[in-house]
Amino acid sequence: MPLDANTLQQERYAAQVNAPLPVKKKLWQQTVRAKIKNQADIVRKNGHEQVTLTALLSKVRSGDPSNIEAQAAKRYWKILFAGIEFKRGRYENPPNNLLNYGYAILRAVIARSLIGAGLLPLAGIQHKNRYNAYPLADDIMEPFRPFVDDIVLNIVKKKKYGELTKEIKADLLKISYYTVMLNGEQSPLAVSASHTAVSLLNCLEGKTDKIIYPIPCI
Repeated sequence: MPLDANTLQQERYAAQVNAPLPVKKKLWQQTVRAKIKNQADIVRKNGHEQVTLTALLSKVRSGDPSNIEAQAAKRYWKILFAGIEFKRGRYENPPNNLLNYGYAILRAVIARSLIGAGLLPLAGIQHKNRYNAYPLADDIMEPFRPFVDDIVLNIVKKKKYGELTKEIKADLLKISYYTVMLNGEQSPLAVSASHTAVSLLNCLEGKTDKIIYPIPCI
């Protein structure tokens, strides 16, 4: 991921670093809403009721001070993996290992897209950690996570999860090509991530106030 991948790198870094806090809070609000909406759509795609998730969308305020994101996650995992004993956590039992692997791939895809757009992945809009070099990637990947969840759920339905086998890794590596909808058209996830990165840049530069995220194909 070369940091000189964009000819306007320095100018875009400046716009990113100097973005006002209210702008970042609005971007995080949009990001959380997009994540919850995608979670609800993935739940519906897999034949479950989504009302308990969509009811939370209007409660997400600027900066998400009430942490509606966490409340939605608690409901989401309970619905999505209904029928199996599941607790989401990095070190918890399978299929958490599948989710972790898929998220790692997704994080790399998002980071590359951000750098390609001339953004600095270590300057996040919400995530902050002195030991994390990719907080912006962690921010922007949030609405993309449900696409990984969908792939993992399909693996779980086949009852072939447990160890992270070569076959399962191959399935998870397909996340870059997972088909999503962006601006009314189907697109591979990796391509849509580039469009999201550019829309984020436009927000930071004051050209627009809306970040564009993909949605599931249902």
